Amino acid sequence: MENKPVFVLLAGGKSERMGIAKGLLKYQQTYWILEQLHRISKANIKEIYIGLGFNFEQYFNAIPWLENAQRNFIEYEGLKVKVIINKNPEYGPFSTLQTILKVVPKTSEILVNNIDIPILNSEELSEIISLKNEIVFPKYQGKNGHPIKMKNCFWKSLLNLDISDDNARLDFQLKKVNPAKISTIEVFDRAIIMNLNTKKEWATFLQESI
Repeated sequence: MENKPVFVLLAGGKSERMGIAKGLLKYQQTYWILEQLHRISKANIKEIYIGLGFNFEQYFNAIPWLENAQRNFIEYEGLKVKVIINKNPEYGPFSTLQTILKVVPKTSEILVNNIDIPILNSEELSEIISLKNEIVFPKYQGKNGHPIKMKNCFWKSLLNLDISDDNARLDFQLKKVNPAKISTIEVFDRAIIMNLNTKKEWATFLQESI
């Protein structure tokens, strides 16, 4: 039986420019983090790890079952969801990623996406999942985006980095990988290069989504 990749959703940031935890922004009739889970559920994904940090209490107050997902996987739209709290979110998104990697099954491939980057359509997400290489990026009009798929032979090395080191960044580590071990797939979904950091960017995204 094929080992399905694990999805890692990073939502541990402070969201200072947005003024609210990004995953708790209202998207149509739901929260943005639940919309992200809904999009992931349409692909060939069964397990997802959500990394929370600065605003974890706000998430728990808004969506109580997320608190329970710290202890056990909770089923949501066919996904098994686990929540991991980063106790040192001040070190940035890599620290949240590293916190999750400590508990992810060591044989799994992973897909990594930030909460402020919309999950691309399920068809193209499935193409990324099916492409075989150590690292797989989606690409839109010449720009690499997310989610990034990584084999365990690469991501396990990230656990050895000192989180306070200047090199403890995913982009820095990816640049060290032999180009032959990296594949890109051209997609038509511009979502992969979005970065919804401000209220203005969010408002524009909502208008384009109608």
